[in-house]
Amino acid sequence: MTQPAPGVGGPTNATDPDPTGRFVRQPNGRARPLSPHLQVWRFHLTMTGSILNRIAAGALSFGALFVAAWLWALASGPDAYAGFVAWMGSPLGLVIWFGLTLAIAYHLTAGIRHLIWDMGDGLDPKTATWMTAVSIIVGAAIGIGFWIALFASGKVVL
Repeated sequence: MTQPAPGVGGPTNATDPDPTGRFVRQPNGRARPLSPHLQVWRFHLTMTGSILNRIAAGALSFGALFVAAWLWALASGPDAYAGFVAWMGSPLGLVIWFGLTLAIAYHLTAGIRHLIWDMGDGLDPKTATWMTAVSIIVGAAIGIGFWIALFASGKVVL
């Protein structure tokens, strides 16, 4: 691996000084850049969006277990299915389904945002922050709107 040019990526050999303090010397003598520290790095909305997207993906992985349980109950006969529906129709079950709905809605909107970013659009900080805010708000609106429609139709009751 080649070393960066002087002044571009840090000191090039073990004897070059590091006046910036942004590099650390490895035991093999190579200079490596220091990672930004949490005290220096300012928290911003796109970081929140990234964290929420990872949480949503984890929740959807967890939710796949409930979908698998639903399919298992469906295949196990009317008694097993009635038990599953009763448990998932309870307030706790509805909270689980509501959380999964929010997770899938946000994961969808964040995925659309990432597709736009992958095309090279919206990458400047102001636009990226705006797109993240929109994906969070629209994801929440889709999830909440879905459950409002379910309750309004009478298909779900407490």
